[in-house]
Amino acid sequence: MKWVMFLLGTIFVQAQLDSEPVVWETHIEKTEDNRIILFFEASIAPKWHLYSQFSSKDGALPTEFVFNPRGYERIGNVEESTSVTEYDNVFEMDLTYFNDRATFQQELFISDSSLSTISVEVNYQACDDKLCIFRSEIFRFSLDGNDVANTLVTDETSQRLSSELKLELLNTDLLESTLSEEITNSFSNIFLLGFIAGLLALLTPCVFPMIPLTVSFFIKQANSRSNGVYNALLYAFFIVLIYGLLSLPFHFIDSLNPEILNTLATNVTLNLIFFGVFVFFAFSFFGFYELTLPTKWGNKTDQGTSFKGGIGIFFMALTLAIVSFSCTGPILGTLLAGSLTADGGAIQLSVGMLGFGVALGFPFGLFALFPNALNALPKSGGWMTTFKVFLGFLELALALKFLSNADLVAHWDLLKREVFIAIWAFISLLLTLYLFGVISFKHDVKQKLSILRIIVATISFLFTSFLVYGLFSEENEFKILSGFPPPEFYSISSKESDCPLGLECYKNYSTGIAMAKATNKPILLDFTGWACVNCRKMEENVWSDSEIFSLLNENYIIISLYVDDGKKLSKDAQFNYQYPDGRIKVINTIGKKWATFQAINFKTASQPYYVQMMSDGKILNSAIQYTDIPTFKAWLKKGLKNSKKEHPKAKYLTF
Repeated sequence: MKWVMFLLGTIFVQAQLDSEPVVWETHIEKTEDNRIILFFEASIAPKWHLYSQFSSKDGALPTEFVFNPRGYERIGNVEESTSVTEYDNVFEMDLTYFNDRATFQQELFISDSSLSTISVEVNYQACDDKLCIFRSEIFRFSLDGNDVANTLVTDETSQRLSSELKLELLNTDLLESTLSEEITNSFSNIFLLGFIAGLLALLTPCVFPMIPLTVSFFIKQANSRSNGVYNALLYAFFIVLIYGLLSLPFHFIDSLNPEILNTLATNVTLNLIFFGVFVFFAFSFFGFYELTLPTKWGNKTDQGTSFKGGIGIFFMALTLAIVSFSCTGPILGTLLAGSLTADGGAIQLSVGMLGFGVALGFPFGLFALFPNALNALPKSGGWMTTFKVFLGFLELALALKFLSNADLVAHWDLLKREVFIAIWAFISLLLTLYLFGVISFKHDVKQKLSILRIIVATISFLFTSFLVYGLFSEENEFKILSGFPPPEFYSISSKESDCPLGLECYKNYSTGIAMAKATNKPILLDFTGWACVNCRKMEENVWSDSEIFSLLNENYIIISLYVDDGKKLSKDAQFNYQYPDGRIKVINTIGKKWATFQAINFKTASQPYYVQMMSDGKILNSAIQYTDIPTFKAWLKKGLKNSKKEHPKAKYLTF
């Protein structure tokens, strides 16, 4: 996990680089008939390291040369200049790397006399003492003496396929109109989610006992009551600030590429990591082990509390954040993962973290203003252990969502809708048995069942019954859970269509365009995702409305493009897309193709994202995202009305 977090962290800070720390030069030498040597020379910035081909793979990524030997053969392996092997403080191991300059060479035998150019891909990592960069560059060598650019950005196939992603649209000004109310609601919802997560963290044994102790400390140590109140409020402010700052690295990655947070959220490997981490968190709440940050971190920040004034108070707040990590970490991780899968990117994450910090800091400020209210707080006790175990079962249920995301994106067909719900029912049953005292954990304190515990246990039992009943019911009983279980069409029972609600849809843009052109129907362009929670909610709660279903079924050609589809494109359909700033994106899966298509033409990377248009590229209405039944219904009708008006022909491209 440490390696994964470091890897993500180094990606986040790439935006801080003003220039490339590694600059390459290449040249070619002919030694004898049909034999040549390719030279790669790297100039490395001061304090940076370029890692050797033979450096340990457990640390930084070794430099890698990828050849495509068509018309030539390699003689031996890539030779490299002298490197050094030293202990690396970042990776905490011995690594082999180059300082200042590195030279690599590869001898080749040319078997095809008509061969004119050779392309070689170089993948490498470079680090200094603070951050790392990862690069993949393609170098092109000319065998006929003509000048060729060293870096081969895109070949002819890539250029052709890249141009086909760009649509020529009409009325694009409609796409720029956004519903500020939707944005406001989105932010308020994520803030509320963060606030609730912070309230849950308050009730844990790591935080709750700190409230009266900390407030009493400020009141007693102050020269006057007003000074004590000021210090406590400043302490609460610093708590909010610290948790808000934790989201800042995600803004760097969001600014690099608008699709990258969505890519992270739907990445199969990352979802499996989240699944494992959540299970790990759950068992820590069950009392099998304690999660703690390194002790020296807490000791260092605790030393900072000796400073007077605001600096000392800041370090007190930072100490609280570190020592309470065993309880707040799992809840914070849940908020982080939930915000990554949301549609607002890093801004929503910041809003959520702000809500978490406000909830955590709120009682410290409140009780500083009204210290007598401290007497009303319940005493610490066994109820806190029960609450932690309750959160553990909640973490297990949430963990299953990430496993489901990976299953949907990778098309493993393992965690079908019925299997998912059955496992949730089993987890809910175990929680019911625990709350009723039938099962227990080793750290549980024996106590009588309180009225509150019996009420929660009864609710858990009813939820278990609801899940079991829904499994055997022919009706869709799980609308209230829309977005969490897999979609209805991802089911063990056979379905006529793998489109939402059995509607006819097209998962390829060119096929859908051809059908729209043949029928002269308007298009509902649906940017969606297998792991998109709000997409499922829209389909199961909004599209299922009888009038909306009829409008979609009878009047529209639905083109559903899954931006997280992990299926590989055929070899002849894979290509490199070059952004205007020179960045290269390898398009090798269906999801990457449609995500790039959405970003290029509609300047957004969030889902669900709906566009009404004609087959000639004319936009019929403003785009819309997650919304309610009346709004979506009115939006569809307005688009249909506009589609009936005469519109000019427009050039469009299919692929």
